[in-house]
Amino acid sequence: MSTLSTHVLDTQWGRPAAGVPITLEHQAGDGWRELARGTTNADGRVRDFLPAGTRLEPGTYRMTFHTAEYFRANAVRGFYPYVSVVFELASPDEHYHVPLLLSPFGYSTYRGS
Repeated sequence: MSTLSTHVLDTQWGRPAAGVPITLEHQAGDGWRELARGTTNADGRVRDFLPAGTRLEPGTYRMTFHTAEYFRANAVRGFYPYVSVVFELASPDEHYHVPLLLSPFGYSTYRGS
């Protein structure tokens, strides 16, 4: 079974980023098809991002972190209104973790474990 997770950390404050809306999409032809939505919890994670039993097919995916809403809720002026991370899922039986390290004027991501 495919599993996909994320974790958003606010590097300005040194804590998880709660309240970040996230969408997951799969590339289908020339467009994108939305698969899931969620919002990070107090630990900066989205529990049960994909419904139980979901099997992700190999392909290209896009996870969009809607950071403007997070910054606005925390009275912070940010530079990036959203961060889109596009990645390729090669094996549907592996776990994929896509973390985001976020600050008002920068971000970074990597394939986590």
